[in-house]
Amino acid sequence: MRRSLLNKLILGACSGPFLFGILIFVLIFVAGDLLFQAARLIIEQGVSFSVVTRLFFYRLPEVIVMTIPMSSLLSTLLGMSTLNGGSELIALKSLGIPFTRILRPVFFASVMISLIGFGLNETVVPFGAIAADRLMKFEIMKHQASVIQEKVFLRDEEDGKLKRVLYIDELDPDKGTLSGIMMHEFDDNGALSHTLNARRGMWRDSQWWVEDGRMYDVARDGEIRLLLRFERQRLALKISPEQLQNSTRRPGDMSAHELWSYIKQMDEKNSQLSQLWVMFHLKTAVPWACVIMAVLGASFGATRRGRSGGGVGFGISVVIVFAYYVVMSLCRAFGEAGAIPPFIAGWGPNIVFLFAALYFARRVDTI
Repeated sequence: MRRSLLNKLILGACSGPFLFGILIFVLIFVAGDLLFQAARLIIEQGVSFSVVTRLFFYRLPEVIVMTIPMSSLLSTLLGMSTLNGGSELIALKSLGIPFTRILRPVFFASVMISLIGFGLNETVVPFGAIAADRLMKFEIMKHQASVIQEKVFLRDEEDGKLKRVLYIDELDPDKGTLSGIMMHEFDDNGALSHTLNARRGMWRDSQWWVEDGRMYDVARDGEIRLLLRFERQRLALKISPEQLQNSTRRPGDMSAHELWSYIKQMDEKNSQLSQLWVMFHLKTAVPWACVIMAVLGASFGATRRGRSGGGVGFGISVVIVFAYYVVMSLCRAFGEAGAIPPFIAGWGPNIVFLFAALYFARRVDTI
């Protein structure tokens, strides 16, 4: 009974600030990005309000998922500050209850929230991204010059069997040009048989031609042998630039599972995949930042003195979140440049802030 009451006390103090954090951070992101984009589409490009509204709701799940770690930090910081200001934490300490026991419901609740966030990232967010991308292509950009797409995938199948996977650094459908091309061809058994790398490609005479490239043969045992170097070669791809544009997917809009599948179908030793590996690890690591932020916020909140308002807690949360994203941006840049392993680039920010959270959590009982 006492354990249940303690859990209810802790979670009750944090649940209200969590919902408040979701609301306020979503409003900040919406006001700073989505509303600006919507206004630009309506005013500058004459897009109808109904189309912009649909685009807004397609992008909203991504924003909500992005705010969950921030809200976890804010909720525990404000919740523990409230308990500390009301002397509830002092009373619990006087009963011999350590701070690690007080953190237990926070930890398990944040794990559940992380799993929910990861699930949304794997299902709702990619679905919304696909819907938003198609809306942009077919309703907003159909009467305008098409934009250059960067780092896109194409999965080509024939009779239900995977024949090739195409990765393009840059696609310009108007000019019919490609750059940074990597294509993997598969045999009838689904095994990788050939790999092609080329610097550039172009659409000429209803065919794709690639230039300045190499063709490799992949043996059954995984050994890769150089077959030939070529200046110009026809690409076995029977779709036009417009069809290619409409069929490609951006890695940033994929789920972690989809991105993993595409990467495993390609050469893991290829340096061009470092950016994709970094993106994959980020997609799996960021949802678990909820747990770290919850513990860190609770530790800060338990050491705050007095009854300072929620504005101070909100300010501290913004500073911590800003520091987290600075570290994440640096790790991502180093990872994509190949300076550090992709795993460290993706999970490095979580590791750094995990040590900080554990350090401050241990200090609470000594204060």
